[in-house]
Amino acid sequence: MKIISDFLVIGSGIAGLSYALKVATQGKVAIVTKREISETATSLAQGGIASVFSQEDSFENHVRDTLVAGAFLPKEEIVRMVVENGPQAIHDLIDWGVQFTRKADDSYDLHREGGHSHRRILHAQDITGREVERALVEAVRKHPNISIYENHIAVDLITAAKVAHRRIRPDKCLGAYVLNIASKEILTFGAKITILATGGAGKVYLYTCNPDVSTGDGVAMAYRAGATIANMEFMQFHPTTLFHPHAKSFLISEAVRGEGAILKRRDGTAFMEKYHELRDLAPRDIVARAIDHEMKTYGDDCVFLDITHKGAEFIKGHFPNIYETCLSFGIDMTKEPIPVVPAAHYLCGGVRVDEWGESDIENLFVIGESSCTGLHGANRLASNSLLEGVVYGKRAAQRSLERLASLPNTYPAIDPWDYGTATNSDEEVVVAHNWHEIRLCMWNYVGIVRSNKRLTRALRRVQMIQEEIADYYWDFLITSDLIELRNIATVAELIVRCALERQESRGLHYTIDYPETDDIHWKRDTLIQKQF
Repeated sequence: MKIISDFLVIGSGIAGLSYALKVATQGKVAIVTKREISETATSLAQGGIASVFSQEDSFENHVRDTLVAGAFLPKEEIVRMVVENGPQAIHDLIDWGVQFTRKADDSYDLHREGGHSHRRILHAQDITGREVERALVEAVRKHPNISIYENHIAVDLITAAKVAHRRIRPDKCLGAYVLNIASKEILTFGAKITILATGGAGKVYLYTCNPDVSTGDGVAMAYRAGATIANMEFMQFHPTTLFHPHAKSFLISEAVRGEGAILKRRDGTAFMEKYHELRDLAPRDIVARAIDHEMKTYGDDCVFLDITHKGAEFIKGHFPNIYETCLSFGIDMTKEPIPVVPAAHYLCGGVRVDEWGESDIENLFVIGESSCTGLHGANRLASNSLLEGVVYGKRAAQRSLERLASLPNTYPAIDPWDYGTATNSDEEVVVAHNWHEIRLCMWNYVGIVRSNKRLTRALRRVQMIQEEIADYYWDFLITSDLIELRNIATVAELIVRCALERQESRGLHYTIDYPETDDIHWKRDTLIQKQF
């Protein structure tokens, strides 16, 4: 079965949906999403979206905070462009129906989070992402030019080189092969322009606050197609996720610390003062390493986040969702500190793109967490991610619409998926075992603190698992679990290879073999491209 559209959007978070709404005015859009449309990392974003919205703040302040948080690896021209487009991005979201929290005087209630010098975080209580996703999903469902394919997972990109069975440079993207999870049929989605907006890769690690869909699909598919991948060593570990056996790493928003919460050891001692002048409002990489060090030094399973001094009314009013969730696990944050640990959170690297979101494969745009735009550098500033998603959604849409007029109306002949002699598998345990082994390996050897010895060991193990996956992949009919396993193995390899290449410590990449930052040799991106 072949499905043709002008624009194929793979992913349904803030980046993909905002892009779809922008281009749907001039073409047919197909949105492919591997679960229900709202099951995204966007939906889980608690804190908010950063933008300059007060007289006390300025673009220069926001630019400087982003550069500092990113360990001066971000590209200043990209940072400035995103920051200056922030207010318009907010207005676009409001026009689509997003309702941000306001004060009694009807002005926007602005939070402050770690690494920010001013209050500039617009939010919808403490469920900002859920509100953004709600509004965007409602808008795309109503649009007559947008078709939504839920429970469909992309398998691989279709390129001109793949169709012609020969090397083509520059290559062009023609769409993607997509598995209908229910029917197990692999469909051909042809498109003039393809957008990867598949989110992050937190599920590569054993402990993560990401949703189950965050398996690095976009990065893995783009890499296999020949796109350049950048800065995969920079995986951000959110410092404060709820430590509870049944909580599945529920995130405790940075905004809680922004409103005065204090990190403490089990004995009640506050410890962030000895790690950074901003103490509990230090950038995330510093806070995560501090917590990791405290836990290892004192042999504790967690540390504690204490905001009880702010009072019950304040806490319930500012963080109703966090309060109710903690309470459901028997923790009353108005009366006792919250037990927290770091967990894999945000991928700061990804598919390298230009200032319009286009990769080095023509007509393949990558936006949101799957992309490496130059905004984040070595560490993401809190709440810049939703901002980046909507800004690049608009820019990619603008360039796509300009490109559309020059593209032919006819589509090249694309062969349907070749099932070969593949059969149904009776060895699903192999998938489950390899999935767990990769995540455990990455957590133990490629976590918050690294070494060459650990990284080399991780690479060897991941490559052995990849060999097993390759045999399994071609012998048996493809399932969504196998696709995700293949992708996390690819992404794990890319993270390890980038980490081995960067011979310094910068931002989220800290190695005991090179503990200092080396601006002379390493104030640049680490790049990987598949060799054909």
